[in-house]
Amino acid sequence: MSKPRPCLPAALSVALLLSAALAQQTVTVRVQVRDYADFTRLTLEASAKLETTLSRTGATLDIQVDSPASLRLQTAPVSSRLVRSINWGRRGGRAILTVELKSSTFTYNAFTAGQPFQLMLDFREGEEEAKPPAGEKVSAPPPIARASAPPASGVRTIVLDPGHGGIECGAKGKLGALEKDVTLAIGLKLKAIIERNLSFRVVMTRDKDTEVSLENRAALANNNDALLFISIHANGSYKKSSNGSETFFLSLNALDEEIRRLAYFENTQAELEDRIAAREEEQDVLRMILWDMAQAAHIRQSSRLAELIQAELNALLGTANRGIKQAPFKVLTEVACPAVLVEVAFLSNPDEERRLVSEGFQNNVAQAIYQGLVSYIRLYPPEGGR
Repeated sequence: MSKPRPCLPAALSVALLLSAALAQQTVTVRVQVRDYADFTRLTLEASAKLETTLSRTGATLDIQVDSPASLRLQTAPVSSRLVRSINWGRRGGRAILTVELKSSTFTYNAFTAGQPFQLMLDFREGEEEAKPPAGEKVSAPPPIARASAPPASGVRTIVLDPGHGGIECGAKGKLGALEKDVTLAIGLKLKAIIERNLSFRVVMTRDKDTEVSLENRAALANNNDALLFISIHANGSYKKSSNGSETFFLSLNALDEEIRRLAYFENTQAELEDRIAAREEEQDVLRMILWDMAQAAHIRQSSRLAELIQAELNALLGTANRGIKQAPFKVLTEVACPAVLVEVAFLSNPDEERRLVSEGFQNNVAQAIYQGLVSYIRLYPPEGGR
């Protein structure tokens, strides 16, 4: 009579089965390099989550990739002002991506995003800065060097404006998603990232599902002497096929019919009362002209901030690039600092609606806006405290 075989614990059995299944999978890893205005980005994208370790020597940065699955490694041709070459190799059974820079004097920031997994490295020309020790794993966005630490007398303020709220739902998706919920979720995530990594005070026009008038949103920014104002929205269109991300800065004149329609929707969402008297309308026109003159001093910075955020949205989200545009959004006209309005994606598009309610997509949006913000602060370092 044969002896019965000892039974493996259930948890161990499941772990072994999962390990065997992963080993049979093939993960595709793609790498591309792209130059931007003031930095060069290397993006490593994989069809499954990877563990990566960075190690720098002179003008070379090695990225060690660990995965229980087999890897299919792909690269695109490199034509960059900072990166000379990228090459895959193997060392000790592990895949190594070797990035050779054209100069040993460079700095870099590393951060990750999910769905799909992405490791992004932003390279800039300049002296070498202290980086995480060789062998440290990159599994979450590390803190970026704090931008111009403010003096003790005051802290610079960034105002985040999650669109709509309370009885103002904003755009509504066919599957039931509401713009007010999406924008608040993204705003709270962005606030956490900024406070974790930068020496700035973050004020939100709302941090719960409450109604805030457009005038009070702008007043909150002005009363806090805001350095920047970022309004977050989800788009809507009568065309279900409309898709993609776009970022706006102020102009009282909108030539495009769709932009005029969008601005009208955003500006009149709260106006449930009767039309104001003719005299009040004239005063409003005069006030708009005066605020437009005030905003004119910030148009260049607003345009640059919009450009940098839009570039990050394109890189991180994989949404269609609808570009940066000017529009007469009321919430922007009354803010006395550089200000932008981000339309993340279209709730009126069922595919984008599903993405907008996804935790992973919302995290990526927050990370994209943050990266655009960091690039802007490098171009326009704050002076003094607010």
